[in-house]
Amino acid sequence: MGKSTKDDAQALFHSLRSAYYSDTPTNLKIIDLYVVFAVSTALIQVVYMAIVGSFPFNSFLSGVLSCVGTAVLAVCLRIQVNKENKEFKDLPPERAFADFVLCNLVLHLVIMNFLG
Repeated sequence: MGKSTKDDAQALFHSLRSAYYSDTPTNLKIIDLYVVFAVSTALIQVVYMAIVGSFPFNSFLSGVLSCVGTAVLAVCLRIQVNKENKEFKDLPPERAFADFVLCNLVLHLVIMNFLG
């Protein structure tokens, strides 16, 4: 029973990976990589805070919220740019990217204000 479950999990992982690499456009892969980078940066900051301490707590919160907010905005960009998503079919990719840039600017202005 354990061997079958392991084989099923490996087959599922292999099929998901091959479908992702063959069917996903390059621009969506780049956005996915950016999301992974932002989330991993937030995790590194949390681990650093756990090891060293959180003396300037506002700085820690600003850094983590900046990474998480940027990742959320990038996921929104990915949803809007995806050609298979019929909900945003009338939205040009340039408009979606302009929304992403403007929201990132507002996010980081708020974070800079939070830093003090």
